[in-house]
Amino acid sequence: MASLAFVRASRSKLLPLLSSTSRLHSHATSFGFKEVREEEKSQMVGNVFSSVASNYDVMNDVMSAGLHRLWKDRLVEELNPFPGMKHLDVAGGTGDVAFRVLDSIKRRALRDAPEHYLQEETTIYVCDINPKMLDVGKKRASERGLGGDRSLIWVEGDAEALTFEDNSMDGYTIAFGIRNVTHIEKALAEAYRVLRRGGRFVCLELSHVETPVFKQLYDYYSFFVIPAVGEVVAGDRESYQYLVESIRRFPSQVDKVVRLIIGEA
Repeated sequence: MASLAFVRASRSKLLPLLSSTSRLHSHATSFGFKEVREEEKSQMVGNVFSSVASNYDVMNDVMSAGLHRLWKDRLVEELNPFPGMKHLDVAGGTGDVAFRVLDSIKRRALRDAPEHYLQEETTIYVCDINPKMLDVGKKRASERGLGGDRSLIWVEGDAEALTFEDNSMDGYTIAFGIRNVTHIEKALAEAYRVLRRGGRFVCLELSHVETPVFKQLYDYYSFFVIPAVGEVVAGDRESYQYLVESIRRFPSQVDKVVRLIIGEA
């Protein structure tokens, strides 16, 4: 099973990212183990997620041995959502994180002050660049009886160029999405821009296994079993091969992401 890369920060920790985007000058980036031009990556990643959308959360179970559910619960705990908050979940098309955030808010409201929840207008924006992922999320919302819930707003948008106003969000989450962004610096700068003073940023991502024995087992599982399962479940081996490769490639970027957030890059 994959291990976890987990980053939480307040809005103030993202401040250095406002100027870091000026350092983006490379025209090559990674797509799994391949090097591609920056302008190609967005379309290639889009094709992957269009292909896997209907089975995305099922394959997260396969790729993390089901642990992604516990990790997302932990993400929500770190976010500490509250009634009346405005929250943005980026790369969250299937709604898996957004539903957890909304459930947490409802439980907190009922526990602390039931009448308070009725007076506060909670808004959770589910933002994803891929319309097929959003379609899956909307369908899941309807299946959960949330199809008409005004707290959930589905938005097609790019993490690197958000359409939300400055200082408009109390929280920002991105789960298993940052490694697929072409310019991580731009995405983090946008997170800073839309978060209010004191707002909370929480990033959840898969990384590699450190323990040698388990690393060998996971390597075999990743590069042989997962693509094979992807071919059986979705008829698409290549997309799941990319997802595995992107996880393997990402650890080299984890330290960079953390350094950017704490202002050491």
